Amino acid sequence: MVQKITIIHVRKSSDSNINDKLQWIGNSLGLFNARDKNQSCFRIFIVLLKHARKAQIISSDYIAESLGLSRGTVVHHLDFLRGTGLVLREKGGYILRENSLEGVLKFIKRDVAATIDSMLDIAREVDKKLG
Repeated sequence: MVQKITIIHVRKSSDSNINDKLQWIGNSLGLFNARDKNQSCFRIFIVLLKHARKAQIISSDYIAESLGLSRGTVVHHLDFLRGTGLVLREKGGYILRENSLEGVLKFIKRDVAATIDSMLDIAREVDKKLG
């Protein structure tokens, strides 16, 4: 499965508000964009994060109802989050790959490091063949 995460260097806000910090992390990961006027993806991510801490798998219907969003909107954003590899579909519901935000970031760090290592291996082979 192809996983796509975009890392964006976003200037940190000096605000100590937890919502702003979560938004900054999500923006730095390219998870939320300006087209999402209602911050639906951000809100869905927060619901998943809260339930992941208790290892609770939640349905798209539950998320839609608790956030006042349509199920279609929720499924759209869940599909996007699944494409990043951060959200898993399990037992008829969804859950974050890790049970904490720190765990999510450590997962990304390991995945990026493994991808870079593979790229370096290929680059060595190419450099060797090119002389």
